[in-house]
Amino acid sequence: MRRSHRVLAAALAAVTSLGVLTACSTGDDAVAQNQTNQFVSPDGKLVLSYPPSDRKAAGDVSAPDLLTDETIDLDEFADQVVVVNVWASWCAPCRKEFTELEATYQKTKDKGVTFLGIDFRDSKSNAKDFFSDNKVSYRSMYDYGGASLAALGVPVGAVPTTVVLDRQHRPAKVFLKAITEEELTQAVLDVANEQSGSNEQSGSKSHR
Repeated sequence: MRRSHRVLAAALAAVTSLGVLTACSTGDDAVAQNQTNQFVSPDGKLVLSYPPSDRKAAGDVSAPDLLTDETIDLDEFADQVVVVNVWASWCAPCRKEFTELEATYQKTKDKGVTFLGIDFRDSKSNAKDFFSDNKVSYRSMYDYGGASLAALGVPVGAVPTTVVLDRQHRPAKVFLKAITEEELTQAVLDVANEQSGSNEQSGSKSHR
């Protein structure tokens, strides 16, 4: 898996150097395109899985709350599985995906699971209206520049992207596409039900 991590690190560096991509990806697009560049997901995969022994903790993921401007920090959600969804009001697939995300959140929140949005490259006023209109019950960061995305330590090639962090806040599953309620619910439950002993490796926080 070392080679895989090198590939992912290179992909992250490429995305970061581009300021992260601003194009909206449809459900099964393998390529997300911005104004002048293209990003191809590692090995062409749209769903990435990391076994516990190969996981590394996210860095300092924090940004203002979209609605209140109070700082949201990933450390607030200690010992919880955190599902991070990268979205934007200008992203058409996000409109449908919010329904899927909300349904999964309601199904899993009693199992020590929380959801957190990251609004990226978006008009704040439009994002607030979009978030309220869709009656989203979980919180969202406002991260126009994408600093919190880089801190996750995974390739974020398009909007939407969804990352499932385990209870030590290490990326366990990454969806580089729009998700469905069924596939996300299964992924979240798999991570939430992991034995605590399998989560004790590679637990130190990595500052990227």
